[in-house]
Order: sequence, then structure tokens, then C-alpha cells
Amino acid sequence: MSSVLSFPDRGHWGKSSWRGNCSGHVYKELYERLRPDLVVDPMMGSGTSIEVAHEMNIPAVGLDLHSGFDALTMSILERVGRPAGLVISHPPYGAQIKYSGNVWGKEPHPSDLSHCVDDEDFNSKLQAVLLNQREATAPGMYYGTIIGDWRRGGRYSSYQAECISRMPSSELVGVLIKQQHNVQSDRKRYGRMVLPFIQHEYIILWQRTKQVMSTLQTLK
Repeated sequence: MSSVLSFPDRGHWGKSSWRGNCSGHVYKELYERLRPDLVVDPMMGSGTSIEVAHEMNIPAVGLDLHSGFDALTMSILERVGRPAGLVISHPPYGAQIKYSGNVWGKEPHPSDLSHCVDDEDFNSKLQAVLLNQREATAPGMYYGTIIGDWRRGGRYSSYQAECISRMPSSELVGVLIKQQHNVQSDRKRYGRMVLPFIQHEYIILWQRTKQVMSTLQTLK
């Protein structure tokens, strides 16, 4: 199996009009590899991850800020009721796409990761979400995130590097590279920049240790 995924066709799952949507083929590939008994997505967006799971007869729970679940302040485990085999998120990439007050809702939501004040605010909040995901993962099973990097104003922000550095290194399973297709940046012109295009994303996976640890212990 390759560590590089490329799916030009997003598939029939979810809503193609939802900006930043991930191809359903990516989730299908993950589910086939990891074989979770229960999938939880705390940032389901238009529901692509959940539709794929249901089509594969995998129990799944989709949560999102736009439907009233705040992954920063609410426990995923308490909402779902039992630990899951895979807790996977696809958060906003900084302020690339503003969601609350734009894609959904009338006003920006204070817990919306697309409205963070800067990269440090974003990275800290995403870490909190990932720890929440970890708590909702059954021992020995998987949690992860689909995340891209961002360049604006000549500055490159490596969100995937921050995710890896802020989470338990002993639980890191690996990173898959996902090629991006049909994104708005494909139509931009960046002058004479040496590396102008970011045409990939990362799928970072961790396996929760079977030994019960406190949050403070996992960060050491």
C-alpha cells in the first residue's frame, strides 16, 4: 500500500459545494486500512466521512460546530457514549476559508478554528481538539487529522509539523500524503517564487497507547 494518495474525483459523498471538502475516496481508503468498529468525526463539515462509513456498514457519529457540537469545550467521548476505533478530523487550515458567518451561520463562532487570531492560537486550539479525539479513542485504536500547510504574505506555516510536535511522539503511527486536485490555488499566479504551489495535504495518524495516561503525561 502506498503512503501517497491521489483521487482526482471526490466521489458522490457529501456536498461538492462545501468548500474544503475532502474526497470520500480518502476516507474509504482509511477505513479499509484501519477497519474501525466505530468512526467519529468531530468536524464532519458536509458529512462526507460519515456517508462513506455508512455505505461501508461501519457505525459512525458525525459532529460539528455548525450543528451545535464544540470540539474545543465539549467531550467527544461523553457525546458519543463509548470509545471509537477511529476518531478523524478535517479542521480548517487557519483562516484560508472562513466557515462560521460565511459557509454557515450569520456570525463568526468563537470556537471556529477558521477565525483564530494567529497561527499560535490555531495550533493551540487544534492541539486541544486532538487531545479530545485521543480521549474518545479506544486503547490500541486510532485517531488522526487531515491537515494542509499554508503560505500567505511570503510566510509558510507548517501545521502538520506543529500537530506532530504537540502530540505524544510514542503514539505517532505515520503520515500519508494526499495530493490536492481542483483547488482554487491552481488558478493563481505566484510570480517568480521557487515553490509557489502547495498541492498536497497530510493525513496524520496516531495509535492510542493501551496504557492509561493522564493528559500531562502524554505531552512529556
